[in-house]
Amino acid sequence: MEDAFSSPAGAALQREVGVPEPLTPLTELGRTYELERVQAFVLEHEARRVALQFPDELLGDSVAVARALEEMTGAKMFVLGDTAYGSCCVDVLRAEQAEADALVHFGPACLSPLSCLLPVIYVLGQRPVALELCAEAFRALHPNPAEPVVLLSEPACAHALEALAALLRPRYKDILVSQPALPSAAPGWEHPPLERFGRFFPLGPGRQLEDYGAFYVGGSENGDNSGAEVSPDLLQLLLGWAPSRPFSSCLPSSGEARAEGPRAVRARARSHYLVECARDARVVGLLAGAPGGAGHREALAHLRKLVQASGKRAYVLSLGRPSPAKLANFPEVDVFVLLACPLRALDRPRSGASRGLFRPLLTPYELEAACNPARGPVGLGPYLTHYSDLLPGSPFHVPIPPPDSELWGTPDVSLITGELRLQQASAHVPSVPEASVLSQRSRLELAERSPAALFLGSRTWQGLEPQLGQTAPMRAVAGRRGVPIAYEDEPGS
Repeated sequence: MEDAFSSPAGAALQREVGVPEPLTPLTELGRTYELERVQAFVLEHEARRVALQFPDELLGDSVAVARALEEMTGAKMFVLGDTAYGSCCVDVLRAEQAEADALVHFGPACLSPLSCLLPVIYVLGQRPVALELCAEAFRALHPNPAEPVVLLSEPACAHALEALAALLRPRYKDILVSQPALPSAAPGWEHPPLERFGRFFPLGPGRQLEDYGAFYVGGSENGDNSGAEVSPDLLQLLLGWAPSRPFSSCLPSSGEARAEGPRAVRARARSHYLVECARDARVVGLLAGAPGGAGHREALAHLRKLVQASGKRAYVLSLGRPSPAKLANFPEVDVFVLLACPLRALDRPRSGASRGLFRPLLTPYELEAACNPARGPVGLGPYLTHYSDLLPGSPFHVPIPPPDSELWGTPDVSLITGELRLQQASAHVPSVPEASVLSQRSRLELAERSPAALFLGSRTWQGLEPQLGQTAPMRAVAGRRGVPIAYEDEPGS
């Protein structure tokens, strides 16, 4: 358990830093990274300074890609590398620091809307897909030719969905093909498509997404499809899809398929448990994890107002990627909520606590379901994967009840502790954070009225105390020498 909250002694001194090796041969570089499409994008926008964003696993090709694009376009290329928040999100802040005119995002992407008008192009990659094997798996899982089914995939397999649909349509009459919700996508659809889960769904007149089952192409060939872990992209679909409709998945290379009903039930059950944790919590930590996303500030203000209206206390933290070592500095917080895109907000293993944290890690919707009594019981409505669905203007927005509403006085029993729980509304929602409010004590001392101060006051040991007049004086002696991870008197130092 200690290694989860600190690094081993001497790890920083023994770490070797090297240059990543190239991953792709130069002859395959243009096809793998779609350099001609990127060249057309740069020339179209007349960009002179272009930011290239790579995830960690693709940094080995970053130098070769940047040099090739500079020769093809004449523009200056800047390699951003990985971000402080997540590889799937566009790093708008670093692109603005580099004064970039455009940005090229390589690798998996969440396709979340941006808060700025920076031109962005996505290179999702093209993972090989065994079409015949996937078609056979589809026929085995969907024997009814009249059943409406939508084809889904991870972003790297989206290029093969139309070809897969062509193999199935001679027998299946109601096949719907989803497409990644790219900003530059402008297909000639007769009706405006529905945009959900980072995808476009070209539904016909009078049709709803809840009418369709789902067939997902993607997953890891090393056991993701059969193991306990679920990729965040698949998890957001399992939670958000209609529970009454069948959902199945297929590995793109081997064609191994399975029904995802049991995993969807387990994912919803864990979500219900996290909602109960939020209802029991008194202090909530709001982690700002998507600074470049559209509506991020509005969503953060909405969650703060929701937490304070329900009688709880809120911390707003900006820590980058959450880790056990970072969040362990806030032991007074009962639950954390990650305000980020769906792929990062749902990136949590099932085994143990969330990411090894000592407190549960929730999504914005799970906090909304716990603190907003007007939303109704969990499970009756759709699971909202993006925080923008909670804001005014969205068809899923539910206003927070006023303090005098009878919805706040409905008691219930905690399913975790078994105790009676009465949700009380706060009649006054302060416009400034509670941690900055000062209260005056009887001895004319100013103390900070905050969750951290209350937590510290409840501990039996509160740190080193002066104890003036209680400790006998003594001569000063030489202390230890060295650095904290390797003192000179320690073995092996």
